[in-house]
Amino acid sequence: MFQEPKSQSVPNRKGCEGFRGMVSRRSVVQAGVFGALGLSLGDMLRLEARGAQSGNQAFSATAAQGKLPAKALSVIQLHLGGGMPQQESFDPKPEAPVEYRGSFGVTKTKSGEVFSDNFPKTAAIADKITIARSVVGRIPDHEQATYHLFTGYTPTAVIDFPQMGSVVSHELGVRGELPPYIAIPNNHSFAGGTGFLSSTFGPFDLNADPGKAGFKVRDFSIPQGVSTSRFDRRRSAREIIEKQIRKLEADPTTLDTMDDFYKRAYTLLTSTRAQAAFTLDGETPETMDLYGQKVVGLRGPDNKFHPKGLAERLILARRLVEAGTRFVTVTYGAWDSHVDVRSNCLDQMPALDAAIAGLVTDLAQRGMLDSTLFWVTTEFGRTPKVNVTNGRDHWARTYSMLLAGGGFAKGLIYGASDATAAEPARDALPLEDLLATIYHQMGIDAGKELVAFGTRPIEIIKDGKIVKGLLA
Repeated sequence: MFQEPKSQSVPNRKGCEGFRGMVSRRSVVQAGVFGALGLSLGDMLRLEARGAQSGNQAFSATAAQGKLPAKALSVIQLHLGGGMPQQESFDPKPEAPVEYRGSFGVTKTKSGEVFSDNFPKTAAIADKITIARSVVGRIPDHEQATYHLFTGYTPTAVIDFPQMGSVVSHELGVRGELPPYIAIPNNHSFAGGTGFLSSTFGPFDLNADPGKAGFKVRDFSIPQGVSTSRFDRRRSAREIIEKQIRKLEADPTTLDTMDDFYKRAYTLLTSTRAQAAFTLDGETPETMDLYGQKVVGLRGPDNKFHPKGLAERLILARRLVEAGTRFVTVTYGAWDSHVDVRSNCLDQMPALDAAIAGLVTDLAQRGMLDSTLFWVTTEFGRTPKVNVTNGRDHWARTYSMLLAGGGFAKGLIYGASDATAAEPARDALPLEDLLATIYHQMGIDAGKELVAFGTRPIEIIKDGKIVKGLLA
């Protein structure tokens, strides 16, 4: 199966020095860590420390207001870490000199727009999606740009800001039995965390890849040898102990945080619906083919072709939002192609093209596209001109993203870059405005202030504007 490459000391098509993959983090509900709800002293101390550090110190600085109407009930974010090139994907420049346009041809959509010929399946469903060709970032650095994308803020030494999924979890809460924010296979190491919000609002990391054989979410079932009745007895015993601890005037904030962890863990361990959502059971071969399960790229180091696993990741994401999860992030690939951008694209884009078209088609067929936003992101684009090693370097001045569903327009190309995809030529789209618009579609006012450290009001997105031209 496909494995994302590790960082290397010299630039090559797999990445630049310092570009890392994903780090295993399991922030919200780690069911197995409680030993089927048997709490050890070490577990208690760890939770106590987390509660003291993050607590519940963030709250709305404004009076309670009626919620905004929500068009998007859930978001599936597919993040392409490393910087996918806009020229080889959704903003080709076939009329530009060869060193700018690259070595790929184009494929036409039904409306006559052109994508790179790496995306024929996506071009065929272009009437259901929006391509934003004028996204504007700030910093062409992997870590800082990824943090900016996931939080809406550039990093500072003073305040750690929460991820978008954490804000959604904080503002909208749990819907159904599943965690509101889930990361597949895990949270990106550069994306930040819950910031000044409680750790309760962090992502539930699978720490397992649905695209690999024998996929199973670790620590997600009652331990072998522990019967259901024994499990319930442990739960009752824990509740008795907790009541005694409360009588000792222990910190109620810490205990409330612990209790919330326990409740979520218990639900996940005992709910048939929750357990089923975290599997691929019942998915038909036709659905797997629709998402491109068998689509491969170049030969691997063993001189064999390998499936990429993206189909399974997105199918699982769809199952999770069906079951009530509000925000799912899926990571795929290593796009930092300083050397040989052509080979990087030929390896990873066939599976990406099939999976994008498959998910959009599947959501539409299930009647879920209007209420689910599918959002394809990358932290920045690539330089307009191919470098001396036939690669492209970091470029944040303008790049492309894809959006589908959730009340966004269909069949739209929003904005335009100039002749070499270097600068916005029309309708520049600052990242903050895009994030504010997505929040708006989820029924969240991005200008709302949350209070950090008990006294400091901070906007969810500072000065973000709703871009009505993106909406249906």
